[in-house]
Amino acid sequence: MNRYLRLELILGTRVVSAEGRRVGRIEEVRAGKHQEIVEFLVGEPALLSRLSALGLFPHKKTGYRIRWDQLDWSDWKRPKLTCPVSELERL
Repeated sequence: MNRYLRLELILGTRVVSAEGRRVGRIEEVRAGKHQEIVEFLVGEPALLSRLSALGLFPHKKTGYRIRWDQLDWSDWKRPKLTCPVSELERL
């Protein structure tokens, strides 16, 4: 089994909760010191952060910081949370 995901294929992918509710889309991926993925930023604030380093865009919706181990990647086209949304860090 291939252990690698191509980032361009997962950016924009919709993340759902364990109950199947929409959490948001993956907008940004953060890596650690050794280039391993450590977290994903999901939601409108993550997109605005990626598009504008100046923070000129107002945002109304909530985004989340999701650690790698908080996602089930058994179907990489449909990542699913392995924890309740309430355990995610808000952006």
